Order: sequence, then C-alpha cells, then structure tokens
Amino acid sequence: MIQPAVELRGLRKSYGATEAVCGIDLRVERGEVFALLGPNGAGKTTTVEILEGHRSRSAGEVSVLGHDPGRNERAMKQRLGIVLQQTGVDEYLTVREVVQMVAGYYPRPRDVDEVLGLTGLGDQADRRVKKLSGGQKRRVDLAVALAGDPELLFLDEPTTGFDPSARRQAWETIRGLAALGKTVFLTTHFMDEAQALADRLAIIADGTIVATGSADELIGAGSTSTRIRFRLPETAELPDTFAARRDISVWEIETDEPTHALHELTEWALGAETELLDLEVTRRSLEDVYLQLTAEGGEQ
Repeated sequence: MIQPAVELRGLRKSYGATEAVCGIDLRVERGEVFALLGPNGAGKTTTVEILEGHRSRSAGEVSVLGHDPGRNERAMKQRLGIVLQQTGVDEYLTVREVVQMVAGYYPRPRDVDEVLGLTGLGDQADRRVKKLSGGQKRRVDLAVALAGDPELLFLDEPTTGFDPSARRQAWETIRGLAALGKTVFLTTHFMDEAQALADRLAIIADGTIVATGSADELIGAGSTSTRIRFRLPETAELPDTFAARRDISVWEIETDEPTHALHELTEWALGAETELLDLEVTRRSLEDVYLQLTAEGGEQ
C-alpha cells in the first residue's frame, strides 16, 4: 500500500485555553494537488506550520512523507519545498544567485536555469531582487521552493501580487509539477485558483474541517445548485408561486431543476407580455459553498 504524502489524525493545537485546531483528520495522496481553504483565524496557517515542522502540535498524529515533522529531521526537510506568505531572501543578490545558493543546500537540486524558466524568471536572472516588482519577487519565492527538486511543495498564497497573466503562468507551473508526480499542498484565498488547480480540497472553520472533496463534489453537495437572476419592468410583479427572493429590483430563484424553472418562468413572462431583463443563469460556485460553510462554522 502506497503511503500518503500527508496524513493527520486527531491533530490539535492549543494556545493556553484557546484551541486553534480541534482534532482534524486529513489525508493527501502522492501526486495530488490539495488545497486547504479557510478564513483568517480558522486554523489554516497553524495546521500548515505544523506540517512544515515550524510549529509543535498539542496532540494527534502527523506524517509528512513518512516522517513526523515534530522531530525536525533533515531527511524530511530535504524533500520539501516551501513558499511562505513572506520570504526573507537577500535582496542585494541577483535572482540567479539566490536560486543557486538555495540549490546548494540540497543533495539533488534541480537545474538552476530550468527553475528560472519554470517560474518565468529567465529574463530577470541577472537582476538584483530589490529591483523586481512585487509579483516578480513572489516568483523568486516559488523558484526558491523548487530549487531542491522537492517531492512535496507547500505553497502558502503563492500568487499573491501576481497580475492575471502571471497567475495563469504560475498555475501552469503547478500543473506541470503535479504531472511530474510532485505533491502540492496549497493554501489560497482565491476560489478560482483552488477550483482550477486542486484535485481535492478541504475547508476549515474555527479549527474544524467542515468539508472535503473535489470542487465539483462540494458545489454539487448543496440543496440548490443553480441561480436564476433577472429584473422586471416596474409595472410587472412576479407571482408568489415562484418562491423568488427580491433585492430591490433584482429577482432571484434558486433551483435544482433549472430547465423546468426557466420553462415556467419564460412561459409566465410570455403570458404576461413582460420582459425578463438582464436574465442570467449561474451555477452555484465554490465561493458560494465556502461562504456558506465558513459562516456556519462561525456560528457554532
């Protein structure tokens, strides 16, 4: 049986009387892109720091590539790549010098030019880090994480500060690493990023995992997955039988049967000789699920 890249059983972390992580269980398979989502203060960063070996746990079992990160073993660290929210590289070095220096810490590093190419830094290789834009500096953070050719990457908000083009390039880099068999543990506040990259994800709220699964599984788990929104002329009034909500001038219907609901709605509009203005039909999104679950977690 293949051992998972990451496994947590009953993980707890307390700070005095405050329990930041409340007995969570997680399993991340090798070669998987896994996203952990949660609002600030939910226990997300604490969990990741425990996995990275930067913070001790209060209770529970933790395995990262078969190692206990609490033992601070060099053999585990040599197999990890980490992108922190803030990385303190020497800004007076050139990009190439930074990556070469970090690569020297590992027994089997990735080729420096290859790393620079993967992260879109080839043209910036001989520039000092302090001369780079915020997004370019974030690419240096990713290059540093890749320098040792890690088996497992922890990426904490990796595309913060990226413009849309740079974000897409970073996504392609992450997909490419996954295709090579690397495991990626991602935290992000961008729901589109999680949906685009993650094979599976977990949502954490108040130190507890409130949902796990693929994005499609979580989106489809709700009782209503499609939203129909429209406006009506001032003279028109929608019958109560549609059970629609109204926010000022916008009407909204949530349904599990969008085809049937649209048929009834357009049939009524034709019969009433009125228009459905700005009509739009949208699927329930990962952001909707996230907001619902984290709000429910906050009420417990």
